[in-house]
Amino acid sequence: MKMTMMRLRREDPRVVGSFRLHRRLGAGGMGVVYLGSDKRGQRVALKVIRPDLAEDQEFRSRFAREVSAARRIRGGCTARLVAADLDAERPWFATQYVPGPSLHDKVTEEGPLSAAQTASIGAALAEGLLAVHDAGVVHRDLKPSNILLSPKGPRIIDFGIAWATGASTLTHVGTAVGSPGFLAPEQVRGATVTPATDVFALGATLAYASTADSPFGQGSSEVMLYRVVHEEPQLMGVPDALAPLILACLAKDPEERPSTLQLSLRLKEIAAREAHGLPDGRRVPSRREPERPSDRRVADHAHQSTEPRPAAAAQGGSSPARPPATRPLRQPRPDRPAARPAGRPRDGARPGARPGAGRRTGRDPRLLRQRLIVFVVVTLLVALGIAAAQGCDGPKKSSGSGARERACAVAVAADSCGAVGSGRGWG
Repeated sequence: MKMTMMRLRREDPRVVGSFRLHRRLGAGGMGVVYLGSDKRGQRVALKVIRPDLAEDQEFRSRFAREVSAARRIRGGCTARLVAADLDAERPWFATQYVPGPSLHDKVTEEGPLSAAQTASIGAALAEGLLAVHDAGVVHRDLKPSNILLSPKGPRIIDFGIAWATGASTLTHVGTAVGSPGFLAPEQVRGATVTPATDVFALGATLAYASTADSPFGQGSSEVMLYRVVHEEPQLMGVPDALAPLILACLAKDPEERPSTLQLSLRLKEIAAREAHGLPDGRRVPSRREPERPSDRRVADHAHQSTEPRPAAAAQGGSSPARPPATRPLRQPRPDRPAARPAGRPRDGARPGARPGAGRRTGRDPRLLRQRLIVFVVVTLLVALGIAAAQGCDGPKKSSGSGARERACAVAVAADSCGAVGSGRGWG
């Protein structure tokens, strides 16, 4: 049923019950839907059975089922029932008016929806179907024209052919039940309808929202019904993120379709992911989402954190950082030599010496001994030079003058060595 505003025709009533009618919203197989208002100005969508069908008892029964279904369903997925009169000459009922275009009109005017939009609408519809099925009702005619996109979310309308769960009829006098291309195979065969029947219709509806075409193409009713039963759906153009789920909804066997709850949860997940993906939603983002470490990875990480890392060799003369006191020292592997202790000279290491010995002064013991010997020798030579110099400055004697001169020469040489040695910093 296409919901568009049209002027009232000459044959249309102006008042029904306590409601004044203003516009035609659309017409379907059962009757006409009007835009009306009550005395308080509340707007309603009022549906009246066609005059030529009002006398048919079967149509009256179907209309009564629709009213009964609307009364049982709770939640915001459907238009709330306001009033009804099943005993009037032309039975009618009024529901809350839902502003907004149908899904069919939106796709026709604006083109296919993105994956994020389709998944978001689908998640709301699946959650709505949960409320419908919890009331023991199967819609049986879910399709794009029976979904209104209100500012508060999509709403399911037109329960004119709704049946209790387990009912099994296909056609009724004067009209065909359901819409080819959106009917489930069990409906075409006349088998029992279940909530899985609406899941099939929702899958076909989401495929239409993504491609602006039925997954079973176009053609006569007979051709479409044959394809639904015997051919696989064509999902060319359906976003990659949605294609597997829609294909599962369109399974020929009702048992192979996801439940309404599973469908709702999965569509919410896809909608949330696609909302942060590529703008057009035609592809799943290539970047991988961060994965939670498994229990095995957590265990390995905890085990590695208790083992010390091997001490790194000192670079540039700096000592390596000491490992934490709580970590046990790692024993050297038998197949590789133990690392040289940090700070030990490469040459002159005593075999079997305790690691770290001789490091109290931070210098090589052999070098200290050599410097001590040089210091003693230089000190003796300086002392000898001072004594000899004093002797050279004394009164000269005639005897032994040659020996005296030689002693003075040795003293001068010793004094020079002391000066040089002191300048090089040996002392």
